[in-house]
Amino acid sequence: MPFIVCFAISVVLLTIIGAPFNLSYLAWIALVPFVIGSLVDGKNSVVLLVAYIAGLLYWLGNLYWLVPITIPGWIVVCLYLAVYWPLVVIALRYCVRRKIPIWFSLPILIVGEEALRGWLFSWRFLAHSQFRNLPLIQIADIFGTAGISFIIAMANGLIAEIIIDLKNSHKVYPLRRDTKAQKINNIYFKKLSVFVPSWLKNSNIIGIVLTVCVISATLLYGQYRIDQTGRFIQPGPKVGVIQSNVPVVAGEDTDSSKETFLNLLTNSRACLLEARPSLIIWPETMVETSMGDSLLALVAEDDIAQVCHNALSRHANEGVNILIGAFGGDAYVAGEKIKFKTKYNSAFLYEPNQLGPRQYYNKTHLVPFGEYMPLKKQLPFLFKLLMLLSPYDYDYTLDEGNEYTIFKMPVQNKNYQFGVMICFEDTIPQVARKLALDENGNKRLDWLVNISNDGWFVRKNGDRITASVELSQRMAICVFRAIENRLSVIRCANTGISCLIDSAGNIKDNFSAGTLNKQAVQRTGQSGWFADEISIDKRVTAFSKYGQLLAISCAICLIVCLIASLLSVCHNGKCVQ
Repeated sequence: MPFIVCFAISVVLLTIIGAPFNLSYLAWIALVPFVIGSLVDGKNSVVLLVAYIAGLLYWLGNLYWLVPITIPGWIVVCLYLAVYWPLVVIALRYCVRRKIPIWFSLPILIVGEEALRGWLFSWRFLAHSQFRNLPLIQIADIFGTAGISFIIAMANGLIAEIIIDLKNSHKVYPLRRDTKAQKINNIYFKKLSVFVPSWLKNSNIIGIVLTVCVISATLLYGQYRIDQTGRFIQPGPKVGVIQSNVPVVAGEDTDSSKETFLNLLTNSRACLLEARPSLIIWPETMVETSMGDSLLALVAEDDIAQVCHNALSRHANEGVNILIGAFGGDAYVAGEKIKFKTKYNSAFLYEPNQLGPRQYYNKTHLVPFGEYMPLKKQLPFLFKLLMLLSPYDYDYTLDEGNEYTIFKMPVQNKNYQFGVMICFEDTIPQVARKLALDENGNKRLDWLVNISNDGWFVRKNGDRITASVELSQRMAICVFRAIENRLSVIRCANTGISCLIDSAGNIKDNFSAGTLNKQAVQRTGQSGWFADEISIDKRVTAFSKYGQLLAISCAICLIVCLIASLLSVCHNGKCVQ
């Protein structure tokens, strides 16, 4: 069936527009086969089934990096994500029946689909493929990723509509034995079609003009924002990033926590001695113990937590702030054991000659199946079933933090402030947004930090560590957090990719000092460090103030289309062919 081929072509195109292929220019036609296949004459049930299967194959292939962590979880996530493909097909077929131009309906439906599935998994949006196309993606500071996806889908819709009209153009002016007036009318329009092609109907003309204008305006705006950046940039402090290289496999021992800590400490001291940064950052959870104050008050001096704490305090007293990733929580004594009321994935800041309590942040958005199992309290019986999807054989559930911490860091009579996104929080636009501004709408951050443990997504073969595409795709997504809020982002990740992204979305390949690869994308499967000066952008963006208005609006439109389509089917008493 031709529509099966159409869906298959879109599966391939949508796959290769992102890492590791990065054929981003194909994003502008990647949805065209999908649209043509969606609108084929045939039973809705058959088209929807094929769309679901195509979506399932797409996600199974592109989320392969979940397999080593949890095969059941990988299957369940893909089964869920694939549902959105037929939903778009339903809505698109409804819009076409209502004579709504595809170049208008498709971008709304695609952005709506991305917004709806983004509440669980903000991955592989059309916009993400364009992370190196800096002039195009600057409108993220107004619309977020939704703006870029909208424009790309609009171009796809226009091309698809023109192709469909070209295919059907021979049906527009049929030769019939008719009245003399009708024959003259047919002849007239056939002659006119020599100069004006039959597919160039009024809606297509409007679509072409609007699409060209929107793309042109977007590029002009993007170049303007890039050119003006220098006027709003102030030099910030030097920051050091320590990258460990420890593959993680659930239930298996990798490097010992002591060895990992000593390697991080060695690189951290080398960074301090050579580069003299004001802040040094370690990856997420690579201090592999709980470091909460309540626990430290209960354990002996030879306990691993106390040993790490004392070593970090001494290191900070050498004249540097150190941000580490570790577990936190409220500890208490129960008989002869220490237990926890709460457990957090946390970031702690060690300051030079620290007198007061440490500043810390507890992760607010946990990863389902990775940091908690859903429905533990609501549906205990289903929770036990879901535990089969877990990479662990025990309940490892963490607690959500409830506060967006603003870390304060005085350096040479200047007071800097930064926020931290832990792990996949960098894929959630709301986290960076809530950190960026205070309640009065004023910018309160100088930069953002993302600490992550991407050791889950690499494989170790002997002495060689092979990275999956997850690492480079995460880096690409982080570019949009920088532009949306005009904040530099410092990524520090176990196994990579650690890098510095400026407020215009540039991923910096070089640094002032360090041992990691000069090219950011090559910093996978290696340990080391780098240090560089960070820039501070004072611009306040519309996105920081108002958020994902476009994405939410499109999601509502998609839901309305689906409901209207369902009501239309019910009204007719059968599926619309």
